[in-house]
Amino acid sequence: MEVQVFGTKKSADTRKALRFFSERRIKTHFVDLNVRPASPGELRRFAQKFGVDGLLDRESKRFAELGLKHAHYSEDRWLAILAEEPLLLRQPLVRFGNRLTIGAAEDEWREWVGK
Repeated sequence: MEVQVFGTKKSADTRKALRFFSERRIKTHFVDLNVRPASPGELRRFAQKFGVDGLLDRESKRFAELGLKHAHYSEDRWLAILAEEPLLLRQPLVRFGNRLTIGAAEDEWREWVGK
């Protein structure tokens, strides 16, 4: 069993996800979005389940810095922006096989691992 966690080291929820799986001795593959952004295909997978709005962290500092409060873009344009600006993403993005979560979703993670 391997879980893929996309996030940044500064994100408290990302650290919480990594700690959750580590405590249960579940192998994780951490993708630091500051070092290597998520691919558009990976983001599209999350967008299909949660929608682009589900991926956007409209409360983030970076969202305000870029002046995107009133932006209305197509889904494809938002995905391109998210691939370039990972700090606009709600974190962490967690994938286990075909199962996906956004943010700290410990209840769902417990279902995945059976603990």
